[in-house]
Amino acid sequence: MSKPSSSAASFCRRTRREFLWESGCGFGGAALAAMLAADGLAPAARAADSSRALAPRAGAYNGKAKSVIFLFMYGGPSHVDTFDYKPALVGKDGVMVDVKTHGRGGHRNQGRIVEPRWKFAQHGECGKWVSSLFPHLSTCVDDIAFLHSMTAESPIHGSAMLMMNSGKLQSGYPAMGSWVNYGLGSPNENLPGFVVMLDRTGGPISGAKNWSSGYMPATYAGTVFRPEGSPINDLSLPENVDRPLRREVLDSLEQLNRRHFDARPDQSDLAARIASYELAFRMQQHAPEAVDISGEAATTLSAYGVDRAETRDFGMRCLLARRLVERGVRFIQVYSGGAHNDDNWDAHGDLEANHSKHALETDQPIAALLKDLKQRGLLEETLVVWGGEFGRQPTAEYEVGTGRDHNSYGFTMWAAGGGVKGGVSVGATDELGSAAVESPMHVKRLHATILRQLGLDPNGLSYFYRGLDQKLVGVEHVEPIHEIV
Repeated sequence: MSKPSSSAASFCRRTRREFLWESGCGFGGAALAAMLAADGLAPAARAADSSRALAPRAGAYNGKAKSVIFLFMYGGPSHVDTFDYKPALVGKDGVMVDVKTHGRGGHRNQGRIVEPRWKFAQHGECGKWVSSLFPHLSTCVDDIAFLHSMTAESPIHGSAMLMMNSGKLQSGYPAMGSWVNYGLGSPNENLPGFVVMLDRTGGPISGAKNWSSGYMPATYAGTVFRPEGSPINDLSLPENVDRPLRREVLDSLEQLNRRHFDARPDQSDLAARIASYELAFRMQQHAPEAVDISGEAATTLSAYGVDRAETRDFGMRCLLARRLVERGVRFIQVYSGGAHNDDNWDAHGDLEANHSKHALETDQPIAALLKDLKQRGLLEETLVVWGGEFGRQPTAEYEVGTGRDHNSYGFTMWAAGGGVKGGVSVGATDELGSAAVESPMHVKRLHATILRQLGLDPNGLSYFYRGLDQKLVGVEHVEPIHEIV
C-alpha cells in the first residue's frame, strides 16, 4: 500500500468537529441550506437568499395587482403625436417659437414647430383625445389612466433606459422586475419570475443591464424569452444526457467549490447556483408549453394580429405575455423597437414614417392584450404599463425634416388594470408639449405606484448592500400617483 500523501494524512487527522466545521462552511453547507429552505426549515430572512429565493411571499399591503406587463416603446415615442393633444401646434408647422429644449442636440432656446402629422379625435365615455395612429387602442381608453407629466433625469437613451428600468442613471443596479420578485417571489416554480421579450431587430441600448439583478443574486435577473422556437438559449439538453438533475448540480457545484475553495464562497451564492440549475431543469419541461400557442383559438390569434406580417412579431409577444401571466410569471417586459435608428421609436429624421411603422406594429396587439385580459378576468390583477424612456420635443431637431429630438422634461405614459382607474388623465405639459407644468411626476413615482399596486411598500422595500438599505425609489420618500388608483 502506498504511503498517504501529506494532504490526505492531514485530512485524516481532522477531528469530527473540524470536519463538520469545514463541511458547513463549504459546499455541504450550501446544499444543506438549500434543502432546509426547500422544506421550510430555514429562517425566513435567509430563504430569500437561497434556493427558495422565488418562493411566494406576502407584501406589506393587500395589492390588487399580481403581475406587471411593461410594454416598453424603446426610443421615445412622441407624446404630442399620440396621446397628448396640443391644438396650439395645429396650423403652426414651420413657425419659429421661443421654447427651451434639451435633447441629443444639447440645450436650445428656440425651435421650429413640427405640426402633428396625425389627426386627433375624442374616444370612449371619458372623451379622451387620441391620434389616428392608434385606431384600436383608442377603443380601450376607458380602461386606461394617462400620465401626461412624466419627467426623467436624462435625455440620452442609455442612462434614460437605466433610469426607467432600475431607478438609477448608472448601471449595476437591480431592474424593477428584480425588485418585484425579490419582494414577492413567484407563484410558479417552473418559469422565471421576470421575463423579457425583445424586438426582432434586437435589444435596446445598454442591453442586459436593463434587466440585470445588479447586486442581488442572479436568481432575480430577467430571462430573455423568444416568441418562437426554443424560448430560451440552451434550453434543450443533448440527447445523451440522462443523469438525474441532482447529480449534475452536485458535479457542477463541486467543480465550483474546488475552484474557489481557498476563497470559501458565500453559502447563499452557492445555494443560488443550485436554485438556478434546478429552475433551468424545470424550464426544460415547462417553458416550451408556455410558448406553444397551438391551442389558442383562431379568433384570438387574429385579434392579436398573429396572422398579419406587420403585427405578427409584437402580437406574438403580447399573446405570450398573457399566457405567462396566466402561469404566474410576476413581471414581463415586452420591447417594441431595438437596435438603432428607425428600428425603434427614435424619430430624429422622418417622424411620419417612423411612428407610422411602429404604431402599426403595436396598436392592434396592445388593444387585443387589454381586451383579452379583461375578458378572462385577469386585467384587475394585471398592471399593464406603456411608455418609453422619454418623449419627444414639439420642435424639429434639424433645419429641414420632421424629426423630433429627445424630451425628458415632460412626456406621456399610461397604465391600465391592476387596480388603476380607467378613463382618467393626470398632469399636463405646457401648450406646446415641451415640459410638464401640472403635477410633474418623476419616473420614481411611477415605480412607487407599480410597487404599491403589487402590495409592496416602495419606501420600505430594501436590500442591504455596501452598508446601506438600497431601494428602487432611492433614499428619499416617494409618493405613488394616488390620483390613478
